[in-house]
Amino acid sequence: MNLSHIHHVLTEAKKITNHSEYVIIGSLTALGLKVPPPDEMVRSIDVDLYPKDDPARAGEVAAIIGQGSAFEDKYGYYVDAASPDLPTLPDGWENRFVVHDFGDVRALFLELNDAAISKYARGEIRDRIWIQGGLKAGLLSMPTIEYRLRETSFLDDMEEKSVKQRISEDKESLNLDLKT
Repeated sequence: MNLSHIHHVLTEAKKITNHSEYVIIGSLTALGLKVPPPDEMVRSIDVDLYPKDDPARAGEVAAIIGQGSAFEDKYGYYVDAASPDLPTLPDGWENRFVVHDFGDVRALFLELNDAAISKYARGEIRDRIWIQGGLKAGLLSMPTIEYRLRETSFLDDMEEKSVKQRISEDKESLNLDLKT
């Protein structure tokens, strides 16, 4: 995936909702960078998004250009409905968007370190690969992630404990500074 694919998806989403600003969460937040991200960070073929001013309409967009749609058949990528309530994120995440203005539509990409918190919470293998790729490339900052961890409300103690364990594992395996 690349920014032209994001522009294409947002243009199609605007036709459905008449909204021009979309929040992008998930793996493809890496496309918000000013530098090309490593392949591990942009392998996804689904764009997790919602209209900024009307998040409830994300499902409507996904129903038309989502998985299994004619859009996916034709282009090989699709929209997955997201919600601002879905991911585990640190306080203030809404103030750190990386904005790409395409003229007719705007992409508000979740800041990468905020996305990493959410991915640590989810803990799937592909999320861990994404995080490790970002850390190795210097696009993610472990000190920033750890700082924002203190500003994150977790679902429960088990989620928080799991996130801290995953961070510890990555620090050890990537030989990062083990200060906490």
